[in-house]
Amino acid sequence: MIELRNVTKLYGKVIGVNDITLTLADGAYGLLGPNGSGKSTLLNLITGQLRPTLGRVRVLGESPRNNARLFRRLGYCPSGEGLYANVSGYDWVKYLLRLQGWNARDSESSAAENMELVGMADAMHRPISSYSRGMRQRTKLAQALAHNPDFLILDEPFNGLDPVGRHELAVVLRGWLEPGKSLLFASHLLHEIEAITQSFLLICGGRLLAAGTAEDVHAMMEGLPNEIALRCSDAHTLAAMLVRERAADSVSISGDTLTVATKQPGRLYEKLPGWLADSKQEVFEMRSADESLQALFNSLMKMHRGEL
Repeated sequence: MIELRNVTKLYGKVIGVNDITLTLADGAYGLLGPNGSGKSTLLNLITGQLRPTLGRVRVLGESPRNNARLFRRLGYCPSGEGLYANVSGYDWVKYLLRLQGWNARDSESSAAENMELVGMADAMHRPISSYSRGMRQRTKLAQALAHNPDFLILDEPFNGLDPVGRHELAVVLRGWLEPGKSLLFASHLLHEIEAITQSFLLICGGRLLAAGTAEDVHAMMEGLPNEIALRCSDAHTLAAMLVRERAADSVSISGDTLTVATKQPGRLYEKLPGWLADSKQEVFEMRSADESLQALFNSLMKMHRGEL
């Protein structure tokens, strides 16, 4: 489906994508990374909107640059908006189908069908200027689906949608995938991607850090210290206890919060209640710092630099 060979994109002295080599078979993949990580640059290279400074890009076996034949097989929902305020969503989707070469009758039928599919049946004939942000997102997704592409590329498609809207469109996308079509879905929110697929590409700083399932990523992290933050009544006393019990590889304190790095999080979770009871310590909040995506990306970046 996608083949990248040593792909780099420079914006002057700024690196947008840094030496990415990747091969993806047909299927559904989530492109996961924090804002500014290079997701949109990578998608723009895949859709041919950008030319790589170095390396080669192939999509469905072809170069995507100025390739009208390939574009007919791709559906693309950009993160930005290119909607016309004074036309209806239905007319906008229909017009884009006409640009694809569809005849008037088929374009009208598909525009109406796909606007209804994304939940815009009641508003499809209203001007786009009257749409909420979530309604505009739904309309953008309708145009990406309307020409029945083989491969759908979505850049932050759920922005502006409430939880109900996100769920509804996730159901639409899962149904669209069932006949064996392919999808690349970019987001900075893990739960958005998990609602559709369990296959991930993790990107940060323009580098591809990891690829695989959630289980694969966690397996990569085995043996690395887990960070656990504890907001407690006496951080210094608790830190000394954990070091004495050899339950912490390192500790740091900020105000009433103790951050513990440990390669044995299971033992810490098991023993901590008893230790707290014996010492009459109180913990008001406990969370794993590694639950955040940024912590995961930071750890993967350290692995790439040889710091872990």
